[in-house]
Amino acid sequence: MLTKAFVAAQSAFYSFKNDERGVTAIEYAIIGVAISAIVLAVFNGDLGNALEGAMGTINNNITAANNG
Repeated sequence: MLTKAFVAAQSAFYSFKNDERGVTAIEYAIIGVAISAIVLAVFNGDLGNALEGAMGTINNNITAANNG
């Protein structure tokens, strides 16, 4: 009887040890949070203002080149 309990416990441990679905879900969640933080920083931070200024300058230069 003790041998059966030991084998059952060992089998449960190895199946739990080899199951990496939870680890993968956590990794995807961390990647998602990182991407969200980057997107938020780009559109709400100083980088967003810099990109807006750069796009405005490019737009002005294209307009000026078309006009003359």
